[in-house]
Amino acid sequence: MTDLEAALRKTVRGEVGFDVTSRALVTMDASNYRRVPLGVVAPRDADDVAAVLAVCREHGVPVVARGGGTSIAGQATGTGVVLDFTRHMNRLLSLDPEAGTAVVQPGLVLDRLQEAAAPHGLRFGPDPSTHSRCTLGGMIGNNSCGSHSVAWGTTADSVRELSVLTARGERLRPGQGWAGAPTGLRELVDGHLSMLRTGFPELPRRISGYALDALLPENGADVARSLCGSEGTLGVLTEAVVGLVRAPRARALAVLAYADEGAAAEAAAGLLPHGPLTVEGMAADLVRSTADLPRGGAWLFVETGGDTQSQARARAEAIVRAADVVDALVVTDPAGQRALWRIREDASGTATRMPDGSEAWPGWEDCAVPPHRLGAYLRDFRGLLTAHGLRGTPYGHFGDGCIHVRIDFDLLTDPGIARFRHFSQELAELVVAHGGSLSGEHGDGQARAELLPRMYGEELVGLFERAKALWDPDDLLNPGMLVRPAPLDTNLRFSVLPRGVDVAFGYPADGGDFSAAVRRCVGVAKCRTTSASGAAVMCPSFRATGEEEHSTRGRARLLHEMLAGELVTDGWRSKEVRDALDLCLSCKGCRSDCPVGVDMATYKAEFLHHHYAGRRRPLAHYSMGWLPVWLRAVARTRTASVVNALSAVRPFAWAAKRVGGIAAEREIPRVATETFSRWWRRRESVGGSGALVILWPDTFTEHLSPSVGRAAVRVLEAANLRVALPPTLRMRVRPVGDGTSKAAISLLSMRRSRVCCGLTYVSTGQLDRARTVMRRTLDLMAPVLESDAPVVVLEPSCAAALRTDLPELLHDDPRAALLASRILTFAEALERLAPDWAPPRLDRPATGQTHCHQHAVLGDAPDRRLREAAGLTGELAGGCCGLAGNFGFEKGHYEVSAACAEERLLPAARAAEGEGAVVLADGFSCRTQLEQLAGVRGRHVAEVLAEGLEGA
Repeated sequence: MTDLEAALRKTVRGEVGFDVTSRALVTMDASNYRRVPLGVVAPRDADDVAAVLAVCREHGVPVVARGGGTSIAGQATGTGVVLDFTRHMNRLLSLDPEAGTAVVQPGLVLDRLQEAAAPHGLRFGPDPSTHSRCTLGGMIGNNSCGSHSVAWGTTADSVRELSVLTARGERLRPGQGWAGAPTGLRELVDGHLSMLRTGFPELPRRISGYALDALLPENGADVARSLCGSEGTLGVLTEAVVGLVRAPRARALAVLAYADEGAAAEAAAGLLPHGPLTVEGMAADLVRSTADLPRGGAWLFVETGGDTQSQARARAEAIVRAADVVDALVVTDPAGQRALWRIREDASGTATRMPDGSEAWPGWEDCAVPPHRLGAYLRDFRGLLTAHGLRGTPYGHFGDGCIHVRIDFDLLTDPGIARFRHFSQELAELVVAHGGSLSGEHGDGQARAELLPRMYGEELVGLFERAKALWDPDDLLNPGMLVRPAPLDTNLRFSVLPRGVDVAFGYPADGGDFSAAVRRCVGVAKCRTTSASGAAVMCPSFRATGEEEHSTRGRARLLHEMLAGELVTDGWRSKEVRDALDLCLSCKGCRSDCPVGVDMATYKAEFLHHHYAGRRRPLAHYSMGWLPVWLRAVARTRTASVVNALSAVRPFAWAAKRVGGIAAEREIPRVATETFSRWWRRRESVGGSGALVILWPDTFTEHLSPSVGRAAVRVLEAANLRVALPPTLRMRVRPVGDGTSKAAISLLSMRRSRVCCGLTYVSTGQLDRARTVMRRTLDLMAPVLESDAPVVVLEPSCAAALRTDLPELLHDDPRAALLASRILTFAEALERLAPDWAPPRLDRPATGQTHCHQHAVLGDAPDRRLREAAGLTGELAGGCCGLAGNFGFEKGHYEVSAACAEERLLPAARAAEGEGAVVLADGFSCRTQLEQLAGVRGRHVAEVLAEGLEGA
C-alpha cells in the first residue's frame, strides 16, 4: 500500500480503490483519450471531498471529479485520484415546487431529477441524449445543453448557486453578485472589462473556455455561472441549487423531411420564431431504419408544447405549413414520440460507425456556429473533410447551430494521427471564421483546449490561465484541461492496443480483429441506465448491482486494459476481467441495445475459452456446460424417473448441487420420462401438402419440455406444413455407389447421433468443444442443407446460437452460414410458410417477457403479429428473466438472478393474476424462473395455440 492510499484510507469514510479493477474502470470516458489514475475514491459527503483534497495536496497528486463518465473530450480522466460521485453523493436533497428549484448532489443522474420534478409539472431544462445516466455534476462541469436548449438554454441558465471546495480546502458558495468568488478574481475582471466585453463570440452554444464574461457587472457578476463549463479545473462541486422550468402539459413532435442535411440546416434558423421546444437535425446515414420516418434524406425533429394536445398539435402543424419540406409527420401519441426520439438519441452511438461499418471517432464532436450560418458552415465543413480524405456523419442541435459528428480518423498509425492534428487545426480556423465556438456542448477537455488561442487569442487565453491560478494556485484540479493543455494527439486510447490477437470467433463485423471489437465501446454508457423501458434488455447485471464493473462499458474497459497490458498485466489469465465477466448473464442485450453493437456475450465466451485453456474449470462448466451429454445419457439409460426421485430427496439434491457448482437455492429441474424424439417415433404420422419444415429438437425441448415440441407439431401440422426431425445418422466414409447400398461396410460406417447448437458450450467458453459439436451437427444436417427445407427452432436461445454463434465460431465453414440462413423461429415459420393460415382465436390477455436472445438476435415482430392474429392482447415485458441458461443456476449468482427477475418478469406475472391472462415465456429459462421464484406456469406460444386448436 502506498503512502497516498494509506493516508486516504485513514481520513476518508467512502471507498478507496487503488486496485486494478477500480483504476481500469476510469481510464477512459467517451472520448479518444486514456489516462491511468493512481486510485479512485467514492466520497460520502463534502467532508470526504475535503479530506481527499487535503491528502492529495500534501502528496502533490492531481484530482479529477467524475460523474457518469460520458464526457467526450477527455476531461473525466486523470493520472491522479479520480472522485467518483455516482456511488454516494447522488441524492436529490430537496425540491421546492413553489420556487421552482432543487438542491442536488453532483452524482445525481438527470433522469432521477426529472422523475421527481414531473409530478409538480416541472423539469430541468437541459436534457442531453445521455439523460438516463449523465449526472448533474458532469452537466455543470461541461455546461451541457441537450435537445431543448432552443427553449430552455444551457445548464448555466439553470444554475442558481453552487457549493464548491477549492483545491486548498476553502468552502465557497458561488452565486450572483460576486458571491463565492476567490480572492483576486474581482480585481482580475475589473482590470480587463474591455477584453471580456469584446472577446467572446455571440451565439447560443458558446461553451469553449472559461465563461469569464459571466462576471461582467451587466451580467450580474455571476460566479456560479462562470464555473459552468470549467470541467472541474477550478473547484470541486459538492452541491448545487438548480432552477426548474414549467413543463408543457402536452407535446407534439413534427418530423420534417428534407432532401439532404444542407437543406435541413438552412431551414432550421427560420423555424425559431415559431417558438419550438427543439429543432434537432440528422441525416439518413445515421438511421438504422427509416421505416418510421417521413420520406427524405434528412430530418428536423421539431417539438412543440401546449396546454392541450390539440394546442400542441396545432403549433406543430403550423410549423409544417411554414416549412418548405419534402414530407412531414406530426405525432402526438407519447409512445410514438418516444420511439422517434430514441432514433435521434441513439445517433450518438450510431455515429461511431460509418455506413460501411468502418470506425469513426469524436474529437470534433460539437462545434457550434450562429444558427443562420449553419448551412454555409456545413458546406465548408464537408469540403474540408473531402480535402483531407475523411468522412463524417453530422447531426445535432440545428436550431442552436451545434453540430455533432464522428469522423473516420485513423488514430492507429502515425500518418493517420498526423492528419488528425492537421485537420483539427484547419477546422478550428473554419469554425472561428464562421463566428463559432470550438465546443458547443461537450467542453474542450484535451480534444480542443490546445486550439483555444485560435478562437480567443493568446491574450484572453492568458487571462483564463490567471483565473485558474486564482482558483487553483497549485494546479491540482484536472491539470492539462482548458489551460496549459496536453496536446490533442497525445494520450490516445487506441495506441496501447495490440493487433492480430489470436481468437476463436470470427468477429466478421470487425474484420476478425478482437481489438477492434473491444474498441466498439466508446463510453456513451447506455448500459448504465437504472431501469429498462419497453423491449430493452441491456444491461441487467448493472441494474441489479449498480456497479460500473458489472456494466457492458465496465467490462469493455477491463478487456481494453487487458489487451493494453499496462494495468491488467496477466492477459487472458486476468482474475479482474474474469470477475467482471462473472455476472454477465450473456443475455446478448448489448448486441442490439448498445448503439455501437458491443457483443459482451461473445467477448465473455472468448475470454473464458482462453482463461481456462489447459486449466481446471468451475464445476458448473462441467455440469451445465455438458448438459446435453448428461441428459442424453439419462435418456439412453431410461433413468429419468430415478434422477427425478433422487433430486427430490434433500440430501441427494444437496450433494448433486454441491458437486455440480449449482446454487443451493435452486431446485433441480425434472427430466421428462419420455423425450420429444421418442414421442415423435411412436406417434402416427399426419400427412400434409404444405412445405416441409425440419423441427429442431433442442436439448431443452427434447429432455425437459417435450410438451412444447408436441404442441409445435400440432400447430405446424394444423397449418398444413409437413414436419420432419433432423437426421440422426451420419456416414464415417463416403456412401457406396449410389448411396443406397446395404453392403456391410456401409452399414458399419453409420453412426447415430443428435444435432446440437452448442449453446451450453459457448456460454461456458468451451469453444473447442462447441466447434466439435457444431461440426458434427453440420455433418448430420448435410441432407437438409442439400435441400431447401427451413429449420424451425422452438427455443429462442438455441435459435440465436444457430443464427449467430454458429457462423461466427465456424467462420471457415460455409455450411455454418448456410444453416444459419435456414433458421426460423416458430412464429416466422407460420408467417412465411403458411401465410393464409389463421390461428385459433383465443381472445384473452397475455403477459410475460420476450426472450432476451430473441430481442437481441432474432426479433419479435412475427411473434407480435401471431399473438395479434390469435387475439392474445397485451405487451410482453423487456429485460431479462435472470436465469439465462446456466447463469442463474451457478453458485453465487442466485441473488443477481432473482433481482433481474424482479425487475420486469415477476411483476408482470403477478399483475396478471386474477385477470385470466396467459403468461407467455418461450424460453425454458424464463419458464423455470417463473416456476421457481413465483410458482407461475409460463407457457410457450405453441402450447397456447395447440390448446386453442383442441378447444376449437
